[in-house]
Amino acid sequence: MSDLQRSFAKAKLAGLPLIPPLPANALRDEPVHEDEAQDEDTWSASSASSASSTGTIKPNRLSFALFARELRKALPDAGILSVDARGHGETIVQTHHGQIKGTPHDLSLKTLSSDLSNMIELTQAKFDWPRLPDTVLVGHSLGGPVVTEVASTCVLGGSMLGYAVLDVVEGSAMDALQKMNFYLATRPRRFPSLASGIEWHIRSRTLRNTFSARVSVPSILYQEHNHDTSSHDDETWGWRTDLSATEHYWGDWFTGLSKKFLNANGGKLLILAGTDRLDKELMIGQMQGKYQLQVFPDAGHFIQEDQPAKTAMVLVDFYRRNDRSALVLPPKVGDLLKKKS
Repeated sequence: MSDLQRSFAKAKLAGLPLIPPLPANALRDEPVHEDEAQDEDTWSASSASSASSTGTIKPNRLSFALFARELRKALPDAGILSVDARGHGETIVQTHHGQIKGTPHDLSLKTLSSDLSNMIELTQAKFDWPRLPDTVLVGHSLGGPVVTEVASTCVLGGSMLGYAVLDVVEGSAMDALQKMNFYLATRPRRFPSLASGIEWHIRSRTLRNTFSARVSVPSILYQEHNHDTSSHDDETWGWRTDLSATEHYWGDWFTGLSKKFLNANGGKLLILAGTDRLDKELMIGQMQGKYQLQVFPDAGHFIQEDQPAKTAMVLVDFYRRNDRSALVLPPKVGDLLKKKS
């Protein structure tokens, strides 16, 4: 990032609230239950879901818990539908007859985008809405290609005001996938306790907000029970999702993402942790004014967790600028001439 870009980003973000300093014993804090981190009207797609004028998708829905709380402070009337992807969290995909539909590891882009569309349609049916409320889709990492796919298929019609993609672009994502197997081989396979799993995410700088880590990390781990002994000390915590089993889909997720992001209907917002993540196609599109770009240089990959308040404020501004209900059209010239006469 050049000095000019860095100074511009700092000037834009200077007025936003900073995350408070962490206590000295922060890494030893216990996990935080989701009810303590989310507003009571923030709905989980793992259970049931609420009115949605803003939709978020990320394989781990609790990654957006603090962001959702900050969003509701600025937009008290906003509904939030927070979706766990299949194979993540406690999500089960079933037919109307209660049978398992598909496999948990069917994580193709087509399947994930279909799951999101179906979840939104089921929410509309549950609340008997004649039409969907104005909606903004928000996706982080893998969720970025999913919301972009839904936007490009126009399944939400005129209800979709726009979509936001958080820290994922085609070029850098494809480069990162080449190192994914090495990353999976070097990270811990399991943890002796839930607290140690949270601590690893903080010490490795995977997450930079301790409170958010205490909320989101427990949902991506599960307790492994040793059936050979009754000792509680032998229980360990493993990764809920086997990422190596999804390798077949990695290329499918991100190929063509930049083009679809630029060409889909609706307002477009891209939030990145650094401008070095932009590929050529997005750089040209940004210079042509095809989308809004926001950079958080102090955040890591999990932008909505590291900087929940700043992310929420940018999304609120994006929503308000694309909100058609607030649009006031100027009077027609013919009407003005009639008044004068």
